[in-house]
Amino acid sequence: MMSDTSLTRDEVIRCSRYLPSFPKLITEILTTLDDHESNLRVLVRCVTLEPMISARILAFANTAAMRGRMGSDVCNVNTAISLIGVNRVRHIVLMSCMDAFMSSAAQASVPVSFWQHSVAVGVSSVELAMYVTMPVITSAALVAGLLHDIGQLWLYRFRAEDMRICQHQAVEHKRGADDVERDYHGVDHCTIGAWLAENWGLPRDVVAAIAGHHQPEESSDITLVSLVHVAEVLSNALDLGNCPENRVTTLCRSACDKLGLVWNDEIRPLFGRIEARSRHTNQFFMIGNH
Repeated sequence: MMSDTSLTRDEVIRCSRYLPSFPKLITEILTTLDDHESNLRVLVRCVTLEPMISARILAFANTAAMRGRMGSDVCNVNTAISLIGVNRVRHIVLMSCMDAFMSSAAQASVPVSFWQHSVAVGVSSVELAMYVTMPVITSAALVAGLLHDIGQLWLYRFRAEDMRICQHQAVEHKRGADDVERDYHGVDHCTIGAWLAENWGLPRDVVAAIAGHHQPEESSDITLVSLVHVAEVLSNALDLGNCPENRVTTLCRSACDKLGLVWNDEIRPLFGRIEARSRHTNQFFMIGNH
């Protein structure tokens, strides 16, 4: 059943003005990745000025210090960054920004499972990026994984009743949520999410990953699309995020080939890392629970 008016890009962007402002720090971090000094300055400034992020960095650093049997608590940001590494700090900052944005954007109609699923796919994307031989920037993988279903957040906020109807029909008729959304709205959450990401100034490959994570064969030239697709399939297969239904039911063979993935016993440790880190990250950030 098609709704009276199909959704357009203009309408999606216009309504998005009622969401909290997307964190400019995320785009700033992603656009300075090629310049280590600039990126480090961005991170230090953020950690220094944001008490919540600073507390999280110090918590990670003190955990690392305990494991290394250091004699005193870490209370200096620069020492913390040196101890846990710039890459880990960058990921904590990105997660913290997304945590704040998504929590502010949420309303009662957005289930906790949405946040947990987003985190699971974000973590899966990072672990896959480190596992595959194809060059993938882990910070971009994290952001793309966290935001892959951001179009659904828009639908929860601005078309809540329609969203419930689509989900009910998807379950009742055993169809993909994106298929039902296209019937109902003329577009699916992947397209809506891509419109939002593009409007926020996110990189082209992140936008493409959000747009194509259900149909990666249509963007076979962009590695991040295949990676986020596989990450979501894995997160569903591992039953992470308490997602009531698998939104991706088929693993695209061409996406696996693109990433050079071979499904044998050697890949099993990856599953354990994804599961453990996904659960830890959800507990640490408590996204959707504050």
